[in-house]
Amino acid sequence: MALGGTPGKLMEALNSTMSSLENNIGHVTEESDIVTSLGNTNSDVMEESDALTSLSNMSTVLPNETYIPYDSYDARPETYIVPVVFALIFVVGVLGNGTLVYIFLRHRNMRNVPNTYIFSLALGDLLVIITCVPFTSTIYTVESWPFGETICKMSETAKDVSIGVSVFTLTALSADRFFAIVDPMRKLHTGGGGRHATRFTILVAGFIWVLALLCATPAVVNSYILVKQVNKNFSFSICYPFPEELGDMYSKVMVTARFFVYYFLPLSVIAVFYTLMARHLILSTRNMPGEMQGPVRQVRARKKVAKMVLTFVILFAICFFPQHVFMLWFYFNPNTNMDYNLFWHIFRISGFCLSFINSCINPIALYCVSGAFRKHFNR
Repeated sequence: MALGGTPGKLMEALNSTMSSLENNIGHVTEESDIVTSLGNTNSDVMEESDALTSLSNMSTVLPNETYIPYDSYDARPETYIVPVVFALIFVVGVLGNGTLVYIFLRHRNMRNVPNTYIFSLALGDLLVIITCVPFTSTIYTVESWPFGETICKMSETAKDVSIGVSVFTLTALSADRFFAIVDPMRKLHTGGGGRHATRFTILVAGFIWVLALLCATPAVVNSYILVKQVNKNFSFSICYPFPEELGDMYSKVMVTARFFVYYFLPLSVIAVFYTLMARHLILSTRNMPGEMQGPVRQVRARKKVAKMVLTFVILFAICFFPQHVFMLWFYFNPNTNMDYNLFWHIFRISGFCLSFINSCINPIALYCVSGAFRKHFNR
């Protein structure tokens, strides 16, 4: 049973889980979790409009006109914790990424190939922080999407563009570091060296943004405001990325495509680059004469940049792993309505927060691993 299904399926899930709710109010099935969440989410994050907060967020009228017992909206800890987390993400993300952009534009000596990609990363993070975070934070503070369809489409699209820019840029950075270490002369001839290399990098970064925009096309085309009538006295609206007319299969296809395009394939390519890079460094260290101090210093500098890029990659992989795991489990597990429990509830919310934390953590990591950026940050 997929989450992109018809609203009727959502109500059927309420009836199928009534007995377990009577025995354990705190245990919430996945489909009843969806119905509630549809009332208090914005789909700036697709996962949050799909597998959302439990029945404890609202009263749903059953066929016999009795109410399911629930914890009040104000009683849930995430109602208070998540907005605070998002406020921190916004402040740290704007200041950190804004400073990175300023440093790159202000200081010409910082405009090399790796820093050009990092500049593009910072722009992508700023995009999602400014256009998504303020609206997504309402998921735990209001029951119905208050911003209209235009903001809905903008927010969903910006989210996908930012993710695409991040992971595709990290892939390009890994390729750049691979050629800089394994075959620096080929990289020099291909890029032209100096300013020409930077111009080539700008073209690659521009292509990445175009590719990310193309990958986000489904979000801008299909995101819309879905109105759910729970009973004659209560309805709510959500920003929803899955058109009902496209059926359940569309949701499964999109979740699978996002996993491969935004996670598995890019990280696999990056893993290959770094495996080959590590092998080359091990072999070259053994064969390099001790008196070649110049090449040794160059290799050390390139290794340092490669480690910085690897730090970004690891952070991205960690931050988006829970989100993809939950979505794949939710859509392809036939027993999600029975298996959803407190563990999956916490896992889902944690993944939701981590996916946005990734947009503010790169400047912190860069401050820790790059002396050049740290010097400019401290000014």
